[in-house]
Amino acid sequence: MGYLPSSNEMGGAKVVVYGLSTEGYSLACQMAIKGADVQIIDETTPSAISIKADIAKTYPNVSSFKEDEPLLAMEPIDIAVSKAQYLFFTPRIRKTGQDTKTEVHSKFKDATSQLKKGSSVIYNLGTGFGGNNENISLLEHVTGLEVGKSISYYYFPLSDPTQTPNVIGSFNSKKDETLSELLSSGKKEKKFVAISSSEHFHAINILSRFSGLCSVLEVCKFALDDNTKSDLTSDTFNDIFLDDMINSLYDLRSLGTSIEGANTLMYLVNGSIKGIDGYIKRLIDEIRSTLKKNDLKASRTKIALSWTLDQHAMRGDKIEMLQNLTLKLRDYIGDVEAFEGPNYDLFHSDKTTVVVVCSKYDYENIMKKRKEADLIMIKTNPLCEIIR
Repeated sequence: MGYLPSSNEMGGAKVVVYGLSTEGYSLACQMAIKGADVQIIDETTPSAISIKADIAKTYPNVSSFKEDEPLLAMEPIDIAVSKAQYLFFTPRIRKTGQDTKTEVHSKFKDATSQLKKGSSVIYNLGTGFGGNNENISLLEHVTGLEVGKSISYYYFPLSDPTQTPNVIGSFNSKKDETLSELLSSGKKEKKFVAISSSEHFHAINILSRFSGLCSVLEVCKFALDDNTKSDLTSDTFNDIFLDDMINSLYDLRSLGTSIEGANTLMYLVNGSIKGIDGYIKRLIDEIRSTLKKNDLKASRTKIALSWTLDQHAMRGDKIEMLQNLTLKLRDYIGDVEAFEGPNYDLFHSDKTTVVVVCSKYDYENIMKKRKEADLIMIKTNPLCEIIR
């Protein structure tokens, strides 16, 4: 193994984050504030950008950082990676379907090709069972270095926007004190476990989340009378929006592709995916029913999809879902448009506007600005609640 600085030498830890994503920038800021020497690579440019503690404190998220474009020290990517002791893989993935894996592998090759002996790779995208074995083989092929001897590999999937995993998957379960310090928040240290164990922990987290969500979605389909709908509306899951439902869908699909045969686990994964697909179909049916109940002619009606997306997120699931939803709705009505941000105006239109609200942020924003207008609102919560 190469030189690994101790936790009191945090300023000496040379860190490169590959991918100017929301998750990557958040990690970069966290480590820069702790005193690490951090650079982040924007995949669209040929340079690695230096992130210091003052920048991390001034620009709390990647959007504000990109908007202001502060003048910062830069270095060619190849040189930055060749000096890296820790390389975090946090790319923005935008391909869909079968092309996703190809895009991930291509970016992983680009990210790791210049790594030197003694360095460590931390993989931050979620994989299914055995996914890290493929990554390790690819890493060894690209670098010519053997994982566990001349280069280290860790798995730390970032799938929950509000918190990071409690465990770090490590080849041979080896612990790295500096990495633990870099990734820990507060006094709670991260626990190092075997790579396969971390894959299982991640699978449990993803399946627990989606099976619970889909239970709510499926039961709410049977809430047909007004009293039941009213009672259910007062519950906490009333604030689950489509934006929340799609979180980690990439990870669920990755898990599904790694399971062989028809077994209970596969049924859980497929059932969850079908639960999301079924909800989208129900939402479209509800929109069509609303048009019919209100005698709204297609030529005199506009559908506004209100969904403020994080364009810098690692996963492109939400962007893909918005595109698909827009296309499906255009089969029924021509005027369908997506809106985002606090500054759009839904109220100046010569048509009746049906606003489909896809996130809690957008819902709260619209409710603040709402005024007397010819406006029908549909919340994309489990009940597809209609507000007039």
